Amino acid sequence: MDIEIVARTAIDCGFHLHKDLGPGLLEGVYEILMAEALRDAGLQVAKQVPVPIEYKGVTIDNAFRIDLLVENRLVIELKSVERMAPVHGKQVLTYLRLMKLPLGLLINFGQETFRDGVKRVANDYYRPSR
Repeated sequence: MDIEIVARTAIDCGFHLHKDLGPGLLEGVYEILMAEALRDAGLQVAKQVPVPIEYKGVTIDNAFRIDLLVENRLVIELKSVERMAPVHGKQVLTYLRLMKLPLGLLINFGQETFRDGVKRVANDYYRPSR
């Protein structure tokens, strides 16, 4: 499935979740409900996916955890905060680079409107294998 279709489906699921429940719930609640909404939309979803890092011969298997990995291609990082910080976008970009993936979504369910809480993060360093 095309990554853009996966991303649009994820944004649609997040929009409906935010519309129905609004801001203010814990991040973990949104994670469970978002994963179920994506599965109901026919997508494969893995929660809390470990991200390894290797540096100068040292490997850390569980250096980070991706909140949701959709179709093994789209990283979704969820937040439930009043205001996002620049580090949140950098976090998603780090996951994309380490996993060699092209696209991620940073979704903050803490914003008053869903549109204000969605950020698309592209990995400019991603080069698909041929």
